[in-house]
Amino acid sequence: MSERVKKALENHKHGYNCAQAVVCAYCDLFGVDEKEAFKMSEAFGFGMGTMGTCGAVSAMAVLTGMKLSDGNLDKPATKKECYKMMKDMTRQFEDKNKSIICAELKGVKGGNVLRTCDGCIEDAAEIIENTLLKK
Repeated sequence: MSERVKKALENHKHGYNCAQAVVCAYCDLFGVDEKEAFKMSEAFGFGMGTMGTCGAVSAMAVLTGMKLSDGNLDKPATKKECYKMMKDMTRQFEDKNKSIICAELKGVKGGNVLRTCDGCIEDAAEIIENTLLKK
């Protein structure tokens, strides 16, 4: 397990939600201050506050934009690249965990816990390292 994966898990133990834990473990690689990353990813926790898409999966999307977006406000040209990367990472997460939905992962629907929050954080961080950071 890499130091960044460990940092994401430690962030969670310190009260960061799943999205914040992951985003804040990597934000410095993309020139984003941890406090700003913490603030901008807060509403993605608890499955976007509604037990929808897993916060750790949402963190993968935030970091994908940080890494791949050209930031061109007049003529953005990197959306397709970002979408392709996110589709690949989401597929990896879903293949491993059978869902990307917080309520399903936590067993709220059906009572069968597919993955713990720490497990989701670890999986998302490892996917980021093996996919996004290798690009």
